[in-house]
Amino acid sequence: MLSVALAGKPNAGKSTFYKAATMADVDVGNYPFTTIDPNRGVSHVRTRCPCLDLDGRCGNDTCHDGKRYVPIELLDVAGLVPGAHEGKGLGNQFLDELTNADVILNVVDASGGTNEAGEPVEVGAYDPIEDVEFIEREMDLWLAGIIDRNWETVERQSRSPEFDLEDALTETLTGVGASEHDVMAILREFEYDDDPMAWDDADREELARLVRERTKPIVVVANKADIAPEDNIDRLQTAADRVVPCSAESELALRNAVEAGAIDYDPGDGTFTITGEVSGSQRSGLEQIREVLESHGGTGVQAALDEAVYDLLDRITVYPVQNETHWTDGQGNVLPDAFLLAAGATPKDLAFAVHSDIGEGYLHAIDARANRRIGEDHELSEGDVVKIVSTAN
Repeated sequence: MLSVALAGKPNAGKSTFYKAATMADVDVGNYPFTTIDPNRGVSHVRTRCPCLDLDGRCGNDTCHDGKRYVPIELLDVAGLVPGAHEGKGLGNQFLDELTNADVILNVVDASGGTNEAGEPVEVGAYDPIEDVEFIEREMDLWLAGIIDRNWETVERQSRSPEFDLEDALTETLTGVGASEHDVMAILREFEYDDDPMAWDDADREELARLVRERTKPIVVVANKADIAPEDNIDRLQTAADRVVPCSAESELALRNAVEAGAIDYDPGDGTFTITGEVSGSQRSGLEQIREVLESHGGTGVQAALDEAVYDLLDRITVYPVQNETHWTDGQGNVLPDAFLLAAGATPKDLAFAVHSDIGEGYLHAIDARANRRIGEDHELSEGDVVKIVSTAN
């Protein structure tokens, strides 16, 4: 399952975001290191379900009237403080947890109401731009430290006539979540000396930065946008490539209201409807949240997850079926499964995603929309419905 990690300093709202996105029972507190042990839960990205092209809805539990929610892993661990790469706070524990994450959401307190250590200050007293640069810097230095600790081994290996620096770097960097393909791509854009003895700290830090940019892409979540000074969101959007305004507290309140039967709301919607009995104060609170949704087009929690997976990671959703006519599995369930694949994925990639045996026995595939056979190298698109024919079926 694709993994999204929440990064950020303490008290920026990571745990509130996590709870709102997963509805898991976690501690949410206004003090540093609310989260000590990592929280792992299931959240979802939202897309259009192909059942909208059928006469009726699919009835899948993860489809809400054509809004399809595809599961992902969401990871929330201890907040980062300055010097985290050296082990300050719970930094090493956090950074180590990022190794297997596919993408990172940097949850920033856009209100400027917490200082660099996550301690409450007056709203607007701290510049949230610092938190964008700080997380990147800590991750770069953490990765540089790992490379540095392995460098003596690389230098020792270089004395061998069969030594290959690319192989040595690949062995080191695959340990922090980089693939062999990642390492080759990074080295193509990096000017370096073939002799590791000639490298200095600046070379290793530059390599670490390139590794972080490629293997740990970041979306900035401008949390507490509902109370942020007017220009903070604009400045954050200038400072970072991808910024999503967010109010995790508003999303959590809406999710709780749904569970209480008070409102009709689906994650990612830009509005909600009050359907149950609510008190005057509850109605007032909900109307304040409605203003947040109108200002930002939603609470931003779902938008941040979707931005990270569909836009930054460039994933597509594909639906494997056994019956290409009715879009069902062997038990008659309509569109039972959804897989997130990399853009450019082929039917054979989908086959392996379903099961390695299906992939190994792959024969051909059928585009269920067009009811025609498609080639092994055919590039799949968002919302494709595909039947895989395999010796393992």
